[in-house]
Amino acid sequence: MKTRHFAQLVGLSALWGASFLFLRVASPLLGPTVMATSRVLLATLTLAALMALLREPWPWRHWRELFRLGALALAAPFLLYAWAALRLPAGYSALLNTTVVLFGTLASAWHGQDTLSARKLIGCAIGFVGVGLILQLGPVAPTAETLAAALACIAAAACYGVSTPLMKKATEHMQPLAIATGISAAAFVMLLPAGLWGLPQANFTPTAMVALLIMGVFTSGLAYWLNLRIIRHVSPVAATSPAFLIPVFGVTWGHLFLGESLSPGIFAGGALVLLATALVTGFNPWRRTGVETPP
Repeated sequence: MKTRHFAQLVGLSALWGASFLFLRVASPLLGPTVMATSRVLLATLTLAALMALLREPWPWRHWRELFRLGALALAAPFLLYAWAALRLPAGYSALLNTTVVLFGTLASAWHGQDTLSARKLIGCAIGFVGVGLILQLGPVAPTAETLAAALACIAAAACYGVSTPLMKKATEHMQPLAIATGISAAAFVMLLPAGLWGLPQANFTPTAMVALLIMGVFTSGLAYWLNLRIIRHVSPVAATSPAFLIPVFGVTWGHLFLGESLSPGIFAGGALVLLATALVTGFNPWRRTGVETPP
């Protein structure tokens, strides 16, 4: 794990940490189906414009693979998290999202792209403890709705984890920008019927539109392109490690922009999360590496 790749993973965590706040803002106004469909539409338009600007060809011959990845990495998790945002606080969703590391570790080992080392398993355990310290979540009423929402978040995390080694395999024969654009377009096609069904109930307020624009262009379009560029150079398990840092930024953005108070555990928890991320990714800033090559 090179320093710049580690820094890029931290940057992704900052973007994706904000997405849970924007989901809490926009999903109740737009509805989960319109939220998810509009998000991938904006991501597709953004990435398609970049494809045209950089004159990269569309990967039409790999459409079956792109539809499979689009379902796992975008369509299903976007819809599940948008639905869960109607019933769970953003902190709970961010915390449950950390299970993506566990699913990614198991999926990577299954595909033979990584190994289940003691260091990575210890890192996972430390990361979960750190996230718990940061959020210090109070009790949630154990209703059928909250349980279903929690299960939806875990299912979304499983989709992310399972798709990561498949995405790394795709980078062996496709460019990252082509993959990001292709899976966004495929996800839009799959979500379009549900989005049209929910359109009459959607309330397109200025607040919802701003949140949707940020999520579509930045946290979905550009962030997935950057994520795929990183995946080419790191293990699938390392690529899922931003899930540990996402709650750190989720709490930070809430404090800066919504005036939410910082919990006493954020500093100790943040230190544990950084340690967990370093263990899972194998990042060591003091280890000398060879000459870096551009992604």
